[in-house]
Amino acid sequence: MFHKEGGKIILIATTSTVILLLLIDKFITLEWLRMSAMLTVLFFLVMILQFFRNPKRVTKVNDNHVIAPVDGKVVVIEEVYEAEYFKDKRLQVSIFMSPINVHVTRYPVSGKVKYSKYHPGKYLVAWDPKSSTENERTTIVVENRVFGEVLYRQIAGALAKRIVNYAKEGDDALQGEDAGFIKFGSRVDIYLPLGTEINVKLNQKAVGGHTIVATKM
Repeated sequence: MFHKEGGKIILIATTSTVILLLLIDKFITLEWLRMSAMLTVLFFLVMILQFFRNPKRVTKVNDNHVIAPVDGKVVVIEEVYEAEYFKDKRLQVSIFMSPINVHVTRYPVSGKVKYSKYHPGKYLVAWDPKSSTENERTTIVVENRVFGEVLYRQIAGALAKRIVNYAKEGDDALQGEDAGFIKFGSRVDIYLPLGTEINVKLNQKAVGGHTIVATKM
C-alpha cells in the first residue's frame, strides 16, 4: 500500500521508467551496458516506491502511553527549553528518519488539536540541533487527558522539500491515526512534561504507531 501523497510522483516515476527502459533496449547494443542501465533505472523506481509505502498498522490506543509518531532512530532524549509554544522546559525525544524509513506521521496521543502552525525555513541536515528552530517545520499540540498538552514537530531535512500536515486546530486526534507526511528524509521532535517516564533509549529503532515512547500512570 502506498501513501496518497506519493500518487503523482509514483505515476510520473513509473511512466518515466517504462519510457527509459524502452529507449535503453532500443538504442544500447552492448549487453552489459544495456543491463546496467536498466537495473539502474529500476533501482531508482524501487527507491521511490519504498519511500511512499504506507504499511497498515493497528495501534493499541492508550491514553497512558505516548507512541512514536514515525519510524526511525531515537537521536535525542534531553531536557530543553521549548520556545515556540510552552516557553518553558520540556523533555524532548527526537526520532530521525532516513530516506529508507516509512515517512508517515501518526498522532502520538489522542485528544484535541490545540495548535497547528507551519514555518518555512532552511534545509539543514535533520540531525543538526539548529534544524528544530531553523528548518522548514510544523508544530502541532494535542491536549491529552493524561499527559496534558503534548507537542510534536515535523522537521524537514536536507532532502525534504515539503511537509504535509493534516492536523487542524479543533480536530479530534486519534492516537496512531495518519496525521501527515514528510517527503525525503527528516525528523520529528516530541515535547513532553518534565517527569514523564521515557521508555526508549538513544539509538533505539522506533516503529511509528507501535513503539511506546513514554508512559504516565
